[in-house]
Amino acid sequence: MTSDVCAGSDFQLDSAPLLSRSTVDRREWLRDAPDGGATLWATGRVLLVDAKGRTPIDANARLVMHPATDFGERPAPGAVLLGAEDDVSYWALRTEHDGAQDGWLDLRTGGGLLNDTDAGLFTCAVGLLGWHDNARYCAVCGAATTRVRAGWARRCTGCDREEYPRTDPAVICLVHDGADHVLLARQPIWPKGRFSVLAGFVEVGESLEACVRREVAEEVGVQVRDIRYLGSQPWPFPRSLMLGFAAVADRSAPLVPADGEIEEARWVHRDTVLAALRSDGGEIEGLRLPPGVSIAYRMIRGWATWQG
Repeated sequence: MTSDVCAGSDFQLDSAPLLSRSTVDRREWLRDAPDGGATLWATGRVLLVDAKGRTPIDANARLVMHPATDFGERPAPGAVLLGAEDDVSYWALRTEHDGAQDGWLDLRTGGGLLNDTDAGLFTCAVGLLGWHDNARYCAVCGAATTRVRAGWARRCTGCDREEYPRTDPAVICLVHDGADHVLLARQPIWPKGRFSVLAGFVEVGESLEACVRREVAEEVGVQVRDIRYLGSQPWPFPRSLMLGFAAVADRSAPLVPADGEIEEARWVHRDTVLAALRSDGGEIEGLRLPPGVSIAYRMIRGWATWQG
């Protein structure tokens, strides 16, 4: 990382990423309650999440919660403790109900509608339940695992090894020229016209800054400098943590999109980005921005509207 910072490169996120918001205390010590969580359960509230990560959201943009005792006097099998606030505990439970038929929403479509408390609960629930769905067998001996610690660990029935929820770090970087252009790219599988900033997973033994340099070079063939951290957002699809960065690149350097991964990459002027931001749905002809619930949107908006 160099010490030279280009003019106009000190922008920040325009606001906290929508899925980073949370108010509920996770209270780790409650996960090992001697009564197995029965006291917490008695006054708890339960969020139902279907197999596609959808849950009901009411007309006031609030999560629809159910009294925990509707599911029994003790924590229901499969329930996970999300946290507590104001003497109310919050739990999540997978349901076999197909929420599509009742208009249930997933995080991508509903997360941005929720207040800070509900956004944090829903994000945690989707990630934690998704981990349980895919951690049913021990990675060491292959025996079945059972959930323990109020859903925050699984214990192997064979070798007694405990496993904990996984989070995969990924960098996401807004590359700009230090002036009025930002580098945007699109993947072949995205909706027509959708462009975003560059991103990729951190590899074993790699620093975050090194990952930024490598991913940008691999995806569009340019070298970056002045790498700096902006913020982060959980992205439980299925278990990522997006670590946002900004970096500067030479706009005269040729762009070489990665074959099969990047369909198109181009430099976009600030005025064009601002026009898309002002439009309905973040879209103008030839440019469709990422959804507002993503950290990518907050990064792009922060850069485009920065007045520093």
